[in-house]
Amino acid sequence: MLDFDQVHREQQALYPGAVPGWQPVHTVYVPADRFSAGTVAAWGEEALRLVKAHLAGPGDLAEVFGVPGALAGGVHERLLRKLAGEPVEDLRVDFEDGYGGRPEDEDGHVDRAVEALAAMHEAGTLPRRWGLRVKSFADGDPERSTRTLDRFVTGMAGLPGGLPEGFVVTFPKVLMEAYLGMFAGFLQGLDDRAGRRLRFEMQVEAPQTVRFLRPGLTCGGRLSAAHFGVFDYTAAIGLPPHEQRLDHPACDHARHAMQTAYAGTGVELSDGSLAASPASGSSDDVRALWRRHAGLVRHSLAHGFHQGWDMHPAHLVSRFATVHAFHLATYDSYRERVRAWEERRPVSGVMDEPATIRTLVSALRRADAALG
Repeated sequence: MLDFDQVHREQQALYPGAVPGWQPVHTVYVPADRFSAGTVAAWGEEALRLVKAHLAGPGDLAEVFGVPGALAGGVHERLLRKLAGEPVEDLRVDFEDGYGGRPEDEDGHVDRAVEALAAMHEAGTLPRRWGLRVKSFADGDPERSTRTLDRFVTGMAGLPGGLPEGFVVTFPKVLMEAYLGMFAGFLQGLDDRAGRRLRFEMQVEAPQTVRFLRPGLTCGGRLSAAHFGVFDYTAAIGLPPHEQRLDHPACDHARHAMQTAYAGTGVELSDGSLAASPASGSSDDVRALWRRHAGLVRHSLAHGFHQGWDMHPAHLVSRFATVHAFHLATYDSYRERVRAWEERRPVSGVMDEPATIRTLVSALRRADAALG
């Protein structure tokens, strides 16, 4: 006979259903050899410069991003405030694809990254979430990956007060399920030095990875997030270069597989990136880039992915403008439906189910976090 209590405990372990905390709307990746203590500020300054040059007022914003006129003023104001105060919510110093393979230089770049991040921490400019991306075990050299991580964590944990809050490590190209256990085991060995239980995010960049995703694959709770890698994934399944795009149906399939595997587990999900920058400094080219990126951000949001990667300062503008408009467009109606449910009064034309109310509440929490 089945033991109900045991099965129920397994259910709770697999699907804790915890209320999600704050999640960044983006992750900014910067190659380690190009990173400095001034990088985040420089990105914010460049994004603000682009806004002032090519998006001077609410009317321009409404035209470029298709934002209703009634919302454009509020979105424009919030965009300027965000870029001036917190242009980057989540930062990765990249030792993988964006960095390349220079093993003779990598230790020095780790040390310089630690020095830069320490200076940012002391100045109070370290983003709320931050960390590094190491090389993949699939490259055949796990020692280089773990050496970089060890050196990085040791350096940051040596700061006054220890390892700053918000640290996370990104583990790319997980072609074999066993690599996850190996990496989690290495992190466990660093826990004492770090002064906390270290967690990591995996990148879903290959069909092999999609095939082994499942709810129990959280490495004992060390897996904090799964990030989609559009270019490796679309290359791996044989798409031609001009079809390597986030809104390709094949990418939708991979994202839906990620959602199915990790729904209810507390593992965050993130979409990938647009590998493009303005073709020139002209308004036509800058605005064309913004429209293209905004369309991809809206596609991600519509599919339930509230985070993505940004690879250029121009992306910050289209990211925050699109996210803010997305939440503001529905905020008041969502709040009214929740209040009506709590007060047990009808809303014209709507018959909300309990599951929908839970989704509305979650959406309002996300909106408060994104708009705050």
